[in-house]
Amino acid sequence: MANPPLSDAETVDHGRRGALTCMAWAGTGLVWTLAAGVPLTTGLVGGPAQAAAPAGLTFAQISDSHVGFDKPANPDALATLREAVAGIRTLPTRPAFILHTGDISHLSHDDQFDAADQVLKELGLPIFFVPGEHDVLDDGGGAAYLARYGKGPQGAARGAGWYSFDQAGIHFVALVNVVNLKAGGLGNLGEDQLAWLAADLQGRSDSTPVVVFAHIPLWTVYPAWGWGTDDGARALSLLRRFGSVTVLNGHIHQILQKVEGNVTFHTARSTAFPQPAPGSAPSPGPMKVPADKLRTVLGVTSVAWRPNAGPLAVIDATLA
Repeated sequence: MANPPLSDAETVDHGRRGALTCMAWAGTGLVWTLAAGVPLTTGLVGGPAQAAAPAGLTFAQISDSHVGFDKPANPDALATLREAVAGIRTLPTRPAFILHTGDISHLSHDDQFDAADQVLKELGLPIFFVPGEHDVLDDGGGAAYLARYGKGPQGAARGAGWYSFDQAGIHFVALVNVVNLKAGGLGNLGEDQLAWLAADLQGRSDSTPVVVFAHIPLWTVYPAWGWGTDDGARALSLLRRFGSVTVLNGHIHQILQKVEGNVTFHTARSTAFPQPAPGSAPSPGPMKVPADKLRTVLGVTSVAWRPNAGPLAVIDATLA
């Protein structure tokens, strides 16, 4: 599939000072670098991966913007999204594109999607989306999301908005696991999507680096809070033959990493508000922290890949 065209959105230089502020505030930014098919992370601000600009492919991940959220945990989620966008714009290596791993809006309202679109447009980059459960709360069960974001590159999306594309020799797979949630809020892919995934991967070389992105973790983080995907193991069984698989998600608003064979899992911070560590509170949900600490628990992620140079570099940076 051909690479998607760049957006014609205007570019804005907010300066390094703005980037630092953004990273501190949003709590984390993650920069992913794929090197010889292996993922590595580094922070968006500072850190060795940033100091050495990768020669391969670099892209960035934004997650859980929750535009429209205005409670004490963060009274202005749109402003912190804007800070994250400003930080990405000042990266020394311009990302090729952005992955947004869901919960663009807080309640799937048109005005929330409109506001998010206006801020994200400032990136001037192609953006690939998957929905979060907060993006499919409309009466149409996600119709509003699909109309705006769910077509995929060149209209390739199927079903509830899953699709794939290829860039720089890497196969990217966007999965939707927020429709038809299971008991306790566990994610679900469903038979149609799993059949599509099997067909999509069929015939691809085992040496092809694969990056999968979804909203809810495909692996089981904490099922009592719905932090996992009920049939995620079936998807992972289709991916295990590949030499390098990187799975990116959001939903839990904090960094967790796990390596299982050739599969690396990474959850990204939110740009809106933090959530408690698994099992450390009576329930998940927005966690209020002192105002001067908020930007230390929010952020974005950058990922870079260098041919023949090892794993993907994944960089988490806060807005502080």
